[in-house]
Amino acid sequence: MSKGALLAGHELVLAHHDRTVVHGVSLELRRGAVTALVGPNGSGKSTVLRSLARLHKPKDGDVRLGERAVWRSALSGKEFARNVTLLTQHRPTPSGVSVRDVVAYGRYPYRSGWRGVDVDGAAAIERAMALTGVTPMADRGVDELSGGELQRVWLASCLAQETSVLLLDEPTNHLDLRYQVEVLDVVRDLANDHDVAVGVVLHDLDHAAIIADQVVLLCEGRVVADGDVADVLTTEHLTRAYGVTVHVANDPVTGAVHCRPLGRHTPRPV
Repeated sequence: MSKGALLAGHELVLAHHDRTVVHGVSLELRRGAVTALVGPNGSGKSTVLRSLARLHKPKDGDVRLGERAVWRSALSGKEFARNVTLLTQHRPTPSGVSVRDVVAYGRYPYRSGWRGVDVDGAAAIERAMALTGVTPMADRGVDELSGGELQRVWLASCLAQETSVLLLDEPTNHLDLRYQVEVLDVVRDLANDHDVAVGVVLHDLDHAAIIADQVVLLCEGRVVADGDVADVLTTEHLTRAYGVTVHVANDPVTGAVHCRPLGRHTPRPV
C-alpha cells in the first residue's frame, strides 16, 4: 500500500455463488481523501465496497487495513469496527426505537465490561446527531420517519462509531436537494477536518466530481479508469462505461466537472 493508505483492496476477484462479478479490482482509501466508486448498475461498485467492509470474502486478492490482511488475520470484529464502518443502501427500520438509540448502535465496538461501559459514548452520539441534523428528532421513534430522515439517522450512527475509514453506499439516496448537499458537505468535512479516509459509491457523477479526490470508474466488474476526477470523468471514459454519449464540461458556476448524458431528445451542445 502507498503512504497514507488506510484501507486497500488488491486485485480483488469477487463472486456471487459461482458467478464472478468483479475481476482484479485494486483501489486505496487514503487518509483525508474521498474516493468515489462510480459506474453503471451491475458494475460491481457495492460488491467491492462490501469486500472492503469485510462482508464479502474475495475469491482471490486481498484487503488490507494498514499492514494487516483483513481476511487472513486474527483481527476481531470489534477491532475492525473501531477502524472501519459501512453505511449500506438498505437497512431495516427498527420498531419502537428512538433516533438517539439507533445512533447509539454505532458505539457498540467501544462498549466493554458486563455493563457495556462506554465513557465517550454520550458525547460521540450528540456530535454525530448534530453533524447530520437529526438532533431535533432525537426522541422520536425511527418508524415515524421519512426515508430521507432515516437515511440521515443511519449516517449519524456510522459517524458515532468514530472510525478512521468510512464506507458509504449511495448516501444521498432518498434525500431531497438540501440534504443531499448537507450529506456531501459532511463527507467532505470528515476528510478535510478529521483525516477520515472515505470510500463512497455514487450514481450521480456530478456529486462525485464535487466531493471526490479520486474516482474509480467500473464497468462489468473491471476498472475502466481511476485517478483524479478530471482524468476519469471524461466523455471517452463515461461513454464507454455507460453505453450512452456523455458530454463533459466544467460547470460555469463551480468550475467542477459536469457530466450530462445525451439522449435522443437532448439538445446537443453548440
